[in-house]
Amino acid sequence: MRAAAGVWRWRHNPLRRGTDLAEAWVALVAVLLIAVAAPLVGWLCGSLTGSALQDTARIQRRHRHTTTATVVRPLPEPSVVPANPDGISDALPRGRAAAVWTGVDGSRHSGALSTFKADNRPGDRLRVWTDDSGHLVNRPMKPRTVRARAVLAGFGSAAATAGLIVAGRRLVVWRLIQRRYVRLDRAWSEAGPDWGRTGTGS
Repeated sequence: MRAAAGVWRWRHNPLRRGTDLAEAWVALVAVLLIAVAAPLVGWLCGSLTGSALQDTARIQRRHRHTTTATVVRPLPEPSVVPANPDGISDALPRGRAAAVWTGVDGSRHSGALSTFKADNRPGDRLRVWTDDSGHLVNRPMKPRTVRARAVLAGFGSAAATAGLIVAGRRLVVWRLIQRRYVRLDRAWSEAGPDWGRTGTGS
């Protein structure tokens, strides 16, 4: 609204300079772009990100399988393990244990597992996720994780677009101000040392 008022105020103002009107129009265009283009870019980016993540989650659900691992012996060293399907750790120390498990293809595997328990005992059963070959993987992304990431991508791209528009407006205004100073210096130079004396220019 202030940008539109600025354009209207400079329309017939006798003190108006060309750069004043141009600056007001630049501000109005920037406001319109922030109101229209930024949300549109955010929606588009969020939609594309959500679609891509849904495809990824669908592939993960197809090729990742849950199975049960049996603890052979506890391992003394603590570890930090992923707490969600995307491999993002919540930095909580947990236990480790040597375990064996069978993959979906029937292959036998063994290895060290990070666990949510600090006191693992032989014979304890743990739920793990494996790929088609029986190797340990993170669990597939949940729908809420997909939605959250898509929303964050949308908001982030909208904010970035708005920031670029504001930066572009400031750059244009800076150029207009520089041009205004150049014209002012030229006017002072043309007035010369006789500016303000009686009879000058008569």
